[in-house]
Amino acid sequence: MRALVQTVSRASVTVGEEIVGKIEDGLLVLVGVTHDDTAATAAELARKTWELRILDGDRSAADEGAPVLVVSQFTLYGDARKGRRPTWNAAAPAEVAEPLVTAFVDALRARGATVATGRFRAHMLVESVNVGPRTVLLEL
Repeated sequence: MRALVQTVSRASVTVGEEIVGKIEDGLLVLVGVTHDDTAATAAELARKTWELRILDGDRSAADEGAPVLVVSQFTLYGDARKGRRPTWNAAAPAEVAEPLVTAFVDALRARGATVATGRFRAHMLVESVNVGPRTVLLEL
């Protein structure tokens, strides 16, 4: 699994005309799943994300109680090394990825996180105002 973690002053996900997820002063986390990921991988990535010291003062979302917006992002496994058109072969199919993204969200919530989400398999408009900007790629 991969998680692209960004500090944001605000972030939201809109599907159609509906805002389905929204946070302020927290983390926007784009999550990608590959073929051999498991629920244990999702739980460990959630722990690392929650405890990542990326906020002001070398603090984590766990330290601050900062909210998290999680958006599934299969394109984190895109590969464009052989040309201009990326392949998505390393990304897990939706049937495998969706329960693991849900496991990631559940693991964050089990640690006390307030979590908003996008909508799986939907065309989402993701808006964010990055702080810093600070962006970290976590990979397991």
